[in-house]
Amino acid sequence: MANEHISAEVVEVQEFPDVAQHYQVRGVPKTVINDNAEFVGAVPDEMFLDAILESLGKPPVDWALPEPPPAPSTPL
Repeated sequence: MANEHISAEVVEVQEFPDVAQHYQVRGVPKTVINDNAEFVGAVPDEMFLDAILESLGKPPVDWALPEPPPAPSTPL
């Protein structure tokens, strides 16, 4: 995602153990968003976006796809 309102930092926890301890890193990758939403490991895009919304105090999105319209019936 490229956006002027979003920034990211990557930290090598072996080189900065104090940072790893502060964020309680137990697995990688660990993502922390605004210090109030976090997860470990690779996650689906929807979960990542919901974590961003959660960090902003907004409700998650219903990512379910809408039901397709019924197929037209054809006379036999």
